[in-house]
Amino acid sequence: MTLVPKREYVVLLVGDIAVFGLSLWITLALRNLEFPDTQLYLRHLVPFSFLFIVWVVIFFLAGLYGKHTRLFRSSLPDTIFYTQIVNVLVAALFFFLVPAFGLAPKTILALYLLVSFGLIYVWRVSMFPRLPGLLRGRKLKGILVASGPDAHALAHEVASDSRYPFVFDRIIDTAKSPSHEVIRETLRLAAEDNMTFLVVDFSDRAFDAARPIVYDSAFNKERFAVVDVVELYQEVFDRVPLSLVTYELVLASVNASRMYGVVKRVIDVAGSLILGIILLPLYPFVALAIKLEDGGPVFIDQERVGRYQKPIRVMKFRSMTGNDSGEYGASGKTKLSVTRVGNFLRRSRIDELPQLWSVLKGDLSLVGPRPEFPALSREYSAKIPYYNARYLITPGLTGWAQIRHDTHPHHGADIQETKTKLSYDLYYLKHRSLFLDLFVILQTIRIILTARGS
Repeated sequence: MTLVPKREYVVLLVGDIAVFGLSLWITLALRNLEFPDTQLYLRHLVPFSFLFIVWVVIFFLAGLYGKHTRLFRSSLPDTIFYTQIVNVLVAALFFFLVPAFGLAPKTILALYLLVSFGLIYVWRVSMFPRLPGLLRGRKLKGILVASGPDAHALAHEVASDSRYPFVFDRIIDTAKSPSHEVIRETLRLAAEDNMTFLVVDFSDRAFDAARPIVYDSAFNKERFAVVDVVELYQEVFDRVPLSLVTYELVLASVNASRMYGVVKRVIDVAGSLILGIILLPLYPFVALAIKLEDGGPVFIDQERVGRYQKPIRVMKFRSMTGNDSGEYGASGKTKLSVTRVGNFLRRSRIDELPQLWSVLKGDLSLVGPRPEFPALSREYSAKIPYYNARYLITPGLTGWAQIRHDTHPHHGADIQETKTKLSYDLYYLKHRSLFLDLFVILQTIRIILTARGS
């Protein structure tokens, strides 16, 4: 059973090998700071050709030629990088055990890891989806079996944007059809030759009775896959569909690798120390500007909710006429206003600099959910299901929700917008990794440079 046509496998394979060869040429150019001549390139290409074969096998084992390659592209960076680390380790072992080639390219292998990751990523994520249909294969046709607002949003998004490599040829709304009709219609459609994948809500009771029958039928086809609607929704929208979330999904997202936690903490400590020292000369100028405007205090100290809902204290440069506590009363909005200096501090994120001390202490991380006021946390926890799941990880100076959700409530209470923000927080909880953290940091830098948001 495969979701990807054989032609597509061939195109991916040829493209990967071409990238391996190009990466080697660029690596040699960087290593020697000049374009490599033919003799130098061939001297390295001969032993590397043996490695290319092994690397393709490792790509296959890592799932890079798998049936979901075209449906789930957001997981490619992590997969490619870790696979290339394995490939480089295999290469190092190869040159150590087979000294006949007379090469011990330590620097070359280190450079090759970075170059090949970048080129493979560009090829797989940017170039391959844009190839003509004759080379890449036709759009995949699928069936959506689900109900609810998030399922409808997924169907509308896929139908209205031609960039997706798949389409929903049929949609079965389980809320409008009895279970026996769901079974009959799903089986009839799945049997059609042009249907290559089935997207279903596994938590929908209407599909429970149909599940074993659909599985027996679907897995008799040469090219077919059954996909969780929650997974595909996350791929399309970069957030979790709250109407389809279950406790099992949240609990399955709790555990991350211990190595990730250790490395993330090392990065937090190193990053907060380096940034704190580099940016420390700004403090006197910021303090002077705040004092000259209204003579009020330079810093504010606030209580926020940290990991496991433990109270933490954070310090910021004052950007408003007072100190916000998150208690807004019936109006749902603060009565404080942002000062002129404070407006600049917010747009440049300079007001957040004192929080680097909280990162160093471990109360905050560089990347994580936004630390909330206790009053707002209590209100949202009472009114929004799964809201407390965001406290399973350390809050951060910046985060996935902060860079993705432009209309998040700021100095005010808003249930609907907070639900949307939570959907991004749950996505980060499920997908958190060093690469996602790095992406968030780079996007935050871009936002600061373009002065977006406040």
